[in-house]
Amino acid sequence: MLNWIVIGIGDIATKRVIPAIQLESRSRLYGFVTRDPAKAASYGVRVWPTLDEALKDPAVHAVYVGTPVFLHAPQTIQALRSGKHVLCEKPMAMSEAEARTMVEAVAETGKILGIAYYRRCYPKAQRAKHLLAAGAIGRPVLAELTSHAWFDGKGSRSWLVDPFKAGAGPLFDVASHRIDVLNFLFGQPLRVAAQLSNVVHHYPVEDNATVMIEYAGGVRGVVDVRWHSKVARDECRIRGTDGEMELSPLNGPDLAYPGAHESLPPHANLHYPMLENFVDAVLGKVSLLSSGASALWTDWVTERARNT
Repeated sequence: MLNWIVIGIGDIATKRVIPAIQLESRSRLYGFVTRDPAKAASYGVRVWPTLDEALKDPAVHAVYVGTPVFLHAPQTIQALRSGKHVLCEKPMAMSEAEARTMVEAVAETGKILGIAYYRRCYPKAQRAKHLLAAGAIGRPVLAELTSHAWFDGKGSRSWLVDPFKAGAGPLFDVASHRIDVLNFLFGQPLRVAAQLSNVVHHYPVEDNATVMIEYAGGVRGVVDVRWHSKVARDECRIRGTDGEMELSPLNGPDLAYPGAHESLPPHANLHYPMLENFVDAVLGKVSLLSSGASALWTDWVTERARNT
């Protein structure tokens, strides 16, 4: 049985990660690290005020890091060096350099580090990867992904517009997921160009970002993310020499390609398959679908996008 502790009791943790731990038959919710014990009271498990104290417990096997981005690297590295496996929320870190220190800690400790890019576990993402390799649309040449929504920077997620806590705006928050999907489908990115700006909202981070990524074989990926759209969009399409593949909405079940349409819905709890894959990796049964080593390349892209 894998004993889990959770750092950060926010929306994602309470709605998805904690239920996933409770559902996964080889996992047990063992405790929380929080400065507000009242948040953990209903779970009836151990509570520590600091990570230092929690990591001294030899019964702790795995740590979920669900804190703001600026804490990802230090908390992950501390947990790894304490002999714990770590599942860290995305984006991996505040910078490529920080992400590399996390990967180095994995090499030093031999522990497992997963990053919560759960879309790699979507059945239709897995199917799309297979179809692309089989030539379903000929040679892929262009992939376009958008994520548009309205976010005024207020409320419980207001920390997302604080560059010292979040690192960036939609580039880190929602573009990172789509960049990781491109990396999953097409491999290691080669070149990056981007435009970031504030068009509607003038908080300290960008309210939109457009990123263009070049991959081997001539594939070009374009990711456009916006926090100033009152029309929600979640588009994903891939064009090839012989046709195109439509995955819109990315978070839905539909997958269409020349001559076929499939419905491949994701798990009701989007984080569950990722957590299950993480436990399988800890037990030595499979490789991680989203590891520190693979997620590093998303930080590689976002670093270059910010500095373009």
